[in-house]
Amino acid sequence: MLQLAAVLIFLLGLAHSLLGERYILTRLFRRENLPKLLGGTAFTTQTLRFAWHITTIAWWGFAVLLWQLASGPVSTALILNVIGYTSILSGLLPLVMTRGKHLSWLVFFLVGGIALYKAGT
Repeated sequence: MLQLAAVLIFLLGLAHSLLGERYILTRLFRRENLPKLLGGTAFTTQTLRFAWHITTIAWWGFAVLLWQLASGPVSTALILNVIGYTSILSGLLPLVMTRGKHLSWLVFFLVGGIALYKAGT
């Protein structure tokens, strides 16, 4: 049952990103009245885009945990590794998509680094 849950939440994340990009974000970004942050709408659109897709990354992290739990008890190190890598992947989105202007990537990288460090200790 947990493996089914893992597959379902993985597929939900995939559908969320693909369908949201196609049917929500692209239509939203065609609007003329988006807020102009940091001098234009580019920062606004990229922030909305990475915030949308971070949800998928988080759900995929949950999927990994559910899959592992289906095999039996999991270690603290495994949980910390999943949190660490999920956080680092989450940080890559704002770093790349806003070229570092949205500073959330710093927090995601710090959280990921701390989790990975503690997983190894």
